[in-house]
Amino acid sequence: MNFFYAIFLGLLQGATEFLPISSSGHLALVEFFLGIEEAGLAFDVALHLGTLCAVIIYFRRDFILMFTAMVKPKALGEEAGSQRLLALYICLGTIPAAVAGFFLKETAETTLRAPLFIAASLAGAGLLLLLADNLGKHQRSMKSMGFADVAVIGLSQALALMPGVSRSGITMTAGLMRGMNRMAAARFSFLLSAPIILGAGVYNFPAIIKHGSEPGQLGFYVVGFMAAAVSGYLVIAFLLQFIQTHSFAVFAYYRFVLAGLVLLLQIL
Repeated sequence: MNFFYAIFLGLLQGATEFLPISSSGHLALVEFFLGIEEAGLAFDVALHLGTLCAVIIYFRRDFILMFTAMVKPKALGEEAGSQRLLALYICLGTIPAAVAGFFLKETAETTLRAPLFIAASLAGAGLLLLLADNLGKHQRSMKSMGFADVAVIGLSQALALMPGVSRSGITMTAGLMRGMNRMAAARFSFLLSAPIILGAGVYNFPAIIKHGSEPGQLGFYVVGFMAAAVSGYLVIAFLLQFIQTHSFAVFAYYRFVLAGLVLLLQIL
């Protein structure tokens, strides 16, 4: 590990965590084809905390409103009800991914990280995103969400355990399939990311405490964290601006191209 790799991996994590192109898939492919060894559990947690910082800062108003609605509802008046409901939706939508992660995490990090499997996941999830974007009605806002929508989106998020699927991509796809407009699907996907990213970090803390981290690595953790936080924030802002006038098609096509390159490299 050196500072160049720390910054590179942080930028890659921050960018691919929120674009519908799969952060885990990209990191696995970088490790496989560029020969970059896994940076270790503590560094991985630092990168995830960086992306968590990005989403919390960008959507700070939403999280403050939800928190206020829970502890001091009178301060929000009639809006408190909708904010409490949104907080409930985020909690419920997190459960399927949390359960899947608890039982299948080791399988996802070993068996499912093969390049050919990642290529198939990239292409398959990309096709679903393209179909949902083209066939979806794009009429519903977040305010129209119900428990059925949360169930579909939450269950879809569990599929993101497979490298190449993309947590943001599959939840946006599910939102589009439920008739949500692009902005609503993206915003709920980003809000839903906070507890699952936090949970992934907290889940790994006992192992980090037990095994410790390599000496002299603190600087790498800091720059990786900062790179992930900055790139994640910028990518969230970019995507929410981009989809106001564009579709998700470019990301699906990118996934197809990347899957094809992976297959080609495997053949060669």
